[in-house]
This record gives sequence, C-alpha cells and structure tokens, in this order.
Amino acid sequence: MKSTFVGMVIITLICGVSLFGAETDWELEPMKPDLKDQDSLQRGLALYRDFCFGCHSLQYQRYEKTADDLGIPHDLMEEYVLVTGEPIGSYMSNSMSMEDAKKWFGAAPPDLTMVTRVRSPKWVYNFLQTFYIDESRPFGVNNKVFPNVAMPHALLPLQGVAIEECFGYQSLDVLLRDEVIEAAIREGTYEPEEYDQGFGRELNCPELKVIAGTGSMSEEEFEQATFDIVNFLHYMGDPSRQARMDLGKYVIGFLIVLLIFAYLLRREYWKDIPKPARSPAEHMPTEH
Repeated sequence: MKSTFVGMVIITLICGVSLFGAETDWELEPMKPDLKDQDSLQRGLALYRDFCFGCHSLQYQRYEKTADDLGIPHDLMEEYVLVTGEPIGSYMSNSMSMEDAKKWFGAAPPDLTMVTRVRSPKWVYNFLQTFYIDESRPFGVNNKVFPNVAMPHALLPLQGVAIEECFGYQSLDVLLRDEVIEAAIREGTYEPEEYDQGFGRELNCPELKVIAGTGSMSEEEFEQATFDIVNFLHYMGDPSRQARMDLGKYVIGFLIVLLIFAYLLRREYWKDIPKPARSPAEHMPTEH
C-alpha cells in the first residue's frame, strides 16, 4: 500500500513536470465533466485505447475496476480492451518499454492516470484540440496550450490538419531589419510610422483552422470525442468521485434529520428542568 502511494506521488510529479508543466496564454474553452454519462465514459475508454494507450499507460487503475464502474461486461472488456491476454484484474499498463520510449521520443511518455488532477479537465480538453502544423518541430506539430510540446498529434486522423490563421506581419531578422532601415535612410524614404506598421509588427495567430476533408470527424464530432476522452480521464483520476458525491447527499440528508430529532429531544428534556428561582434582591423596588 505504501509503495503504491509513493508511486502515485512520483507519477503525479512526472506528469506535472514533463507533460503538463507549461503555462499558457491561450484562452481555454469551458469543459465540465459528466461522470454520470456512462456512454461518454465508455466511448472515452474506446478512444483512449485506440489513440493514446500505446504510449500513455493508466497503471494505477485496474481493468476490472474500470469495467465494473463503466458498466462493461467482463467478457467484452477482455475481448476488446485486454488485447494482450492479461488477467482482468491487472493494472492498465502498456507494453512500451522505457528504453524504447526514450529512443523514439527522447523521454518516456508519462502515465496519465492522474493527469486531470495535475491539470484541470478543461486544460487537457483544450490541449487535445489545439495541435497545429509546425514544420520546425521534430514531430511536425505544435500546440497552443502547451507550446513546443514533444509529442505527435495522436488524434490527427480524427481532427484533420489544423493550421494557424495569422494576421499582421512577421517581424524581420534583426540584421535584415537594420539593412532595410539603413537603405531607407540613404534613399530618404524612411518613415518610422510606416516601419512600425509594416516590418516591425509581430505576427498574430489567434485562431486555428482545420483543413476540410483531412480528418474523419466533423468539428462537432471531434469536440465530442475529446470531451469523451477527458471525461474518461477525469474518472480515472478519482474513480470513487461520483459514488462519493452521491453518497454525500444521503449523508447530509441524514444529518439534517438527526439535527431535527436532536432539537426535539433537547426541548423535551428541558421541559422537566425547573427554571431557577429569582433572588429576593430582584423583588426589591428600585430607589430613584
């Protein structure tokens, strides 16, 4: 038990540092998980298995517990999710070795059991939706929520190719900019205002655009798919959350009823307790 707790602490720190340690200026779209939506949780499990599980394990949760909580019969769980032939009581770890992962990616992909507790579900939801093409990166993609993330776009077949929609002008290299200024001064055509409005403006890329026909899903379908994945990960981070919240309502109701009975019992007890007699001094007239 102690080793499991220590392991969860370590993996939480790894997730926070290696995958989700970056802050972002990107405006995050709202996302509110719904742990009562069992269909969404089941779809999230299926999508995670197909697109994420090859690299990112969920090694602090068991297949059997997941199947029971999500209403999946054990035989279906074994047939469609437990493809490696492991016992259904096993932890949800993948077959990727740490050595191979370091060779392929430079660092081992972190376990994601606790990722929505390290970062909010809203953060992870927006992270999955904001990959875009960037040929300067090793995997050819970048991310608006986590700039320069060192991973490929796993959901690219679903979303399609996303590109930045930019406005303004790209600022020039410093040396080239100086040459342009010097040439303009020699020719007597240099105007600071024109320079500031042209060459000196930073490139602003506030939006992403998905090229039509490059993905298997529409925009609405992809938003639902990412919601399902994050909803599933939110469940994985605390499998007993919904049961605890449901039980809490009954506990609060019980305490309210108990308070009513306690008050009535107190009032009944105090009926038989005589009030203290008033002292003689209280009956004496007051002198004016």
